[in-house]
Amino acid sequence: MQEAKTIWFNGSLIPWKDANVHVLSHAMHYGSGAFEGMRAYEIDGRAAIVGLKAHVQRLFDSCRVLYMDLPFSPEEVRAAVRDTVQSNGHTSCYIRPLAYRGYAELGVMPDNCPVELAIASFTWDSLHGKDGLENGVDVGVSSWRRMAPDTHPAMAKITGNYVNSMLVVMEAKRHGYSEGIMLDTAGYVSEGSGENLFFVKDGVVLTPALGNSILPGITRGYVIDLCKEFGLEVRETRILREMMYSCDEMFMTGTAAEITPVRSVDRHTIGGGQPGSITKRLQEEYFDILHGRKSDRHGWLTFVENPQTGEASAVSAGAGQEG
Repeated sequence: MQEAKTIWFNGSLIPWKDANVHVLSHAMHYGSGAFEGMRAYEIDGRAAIVGLKAHVQRLFDSCRVLYMDLPFSPEEVRAAVRDTVQSNGHTSCYIRPLAYRGYAELGVMPDNCPVELAIASFTWDSLHGKDGLENGVDVGVSSWRRMAPDTHPAMAKITGNYVNSMLVVMEAKRHGYSEGIMLDTAGYVSEGSGENLFFVKDGVVLTPALGNSILPGITRGYVIDLCKEFGLEVRETRILREMMYSCDEMFMTGTAAEITPVRSVDRHTIGGGQPGSITKRLQEEYFDILHGRKSDRHGWLTFVENPQTGEASAVSAGAGQEG
């Protein structure tokens, strides 16, 4: 990881190396934290944050599930995200807000532990690299299942949930795959270790429903919007494992993964073994908007002031500017 200059920590920008926590912090022992992953893309020399309002809202929703009241408002957190990106001089970056239970006393019951919030920004390429974006990746079904809905809250982006994801991706790498695919406890397709899944069969776009223990991805929602805009039928439905082997196209979505094609599952080649036409069309449209080649007609982007000149950025047509 390439270190940046500052991290926003509990209300102040501090030097990167000073952003430390106590080893007896509650979150270190019990996974009592919630986080987000955002990206900013450079447009005309300025940082355009994707889905800022939606990501911050999901952070608050995740914290609510944990009975963890953030000591800041959504507006203050959105401003802090912009301040962090500007302070670090980033025009293209990954952004990681993290809310967690800090240090007070040790024990599973967290109520006496303070709620803290940190926001970092740093440069990070696409999760599966340029080759993965262009040519697709090979994935395999994991032996680890996605958590049942009455065990962990899968709709919340909670730190403790990602032990599950860690085991999935470690197993996948050992087996020679780029990513692992999880089934839910009923045996239906759920998601990757950090991505939502889409399939194309006979021109219809299929994706697992919320009831399949998935995280409701921000990028997932944007892709569904683009599909509908293109006149494509989208079905949020149960998907059997074997349906993956005979689909025409498959791709993964997420802030880190962006839109990554899948060329094989369990050594079964998907379609012609290269990104399909619908995948490529969605990918092209998505990146055209995020890189400013097309107008932000859906209001996905929030521009940050130019870190070099301090000038306010002009928001592209239709973009949402949050206060």
